[in-house]
Amino acid sequence: MRRFVLVLAVLLVPCYSALAADMPKVDERLDRSSQVINEVMGSPDKGVPRDLLNKAVCVGVVPSEKKLAFGIGGDYGRGTLVCRRHGDGDWGAPSMLTLGGGSFGFQIGGESTDVVFIVMNADGARKLVRDDVKLGADASIAAGPVGRDSSAATDAEMHAEILSYSRSRGIFGGVSLNGAVVKQDHGSNRELYGSSMPAKDILFSSDVHVPAAAEQLDDTLAKYSPHGGQQVSQ
Repeated sequence: MRRFVLVLAVLLVPCYSALAADMPKVDERLDRSSQVINEVMGSPDKGVPRDLLNKAVCVGVVPSEKKLAFGIGGDYGRGTLVCRRHGDGDWGAPSMLTLGGGSFGFQIGGESTDVVFIVMNADGARKLVRDDVKLGADASIAAGPVGRDSSAATDAEMHAEILSYSRSRGIFGGVSLNGAVVKQDHGSNRELYGSSMPAKDILFSSDVHVPAAAEQLDDTLAKYSPHGGQQVSQ
């Protein structure tokens, strides 16, 4: 029996090593998130309306991944959330997250799907930094409008705490993430900051330094929305 366990362990090590090699590193996720924002906002007629982005307290990005995370908790995507310091200051340090579940018609983490969501107010931001948040139940969410401004937005969109979008095969538009679950990626945050910290401290405190790997993402967000948001009391 011991020999069988030993042989099995030896056989499984290369499998786990290959899976780990396929996992995108934190800095790669941050870099890809910056690219997604640039590509989405580079076409004003088809991007997130600037007036809505200027109201955003936080912006989340789950960039597409080439491999699905089978064996680690189902199909989900890994991404990041960046908030304005105190909710209405400069863009600050990122907190890493995972997004999965739901019935939105595609596999998060799939090869060709990017997800972007913007948190529109302080209440939504406070809810989203919990360890486990079910969108649509714990925080209100709606598929976001697309265009130069939000004049075509519906009443539901304008009153949602979070607006969500997806880009698949080059097509960008609002998507419903009702039922999806956001979880804080504590392991990736430890990798990024060298210690464990609550997401709310990372996102809204002035004491957490922006890692070098996240500076490009902050610069990209500042390029499209240097000011805005709503103050968040901790």
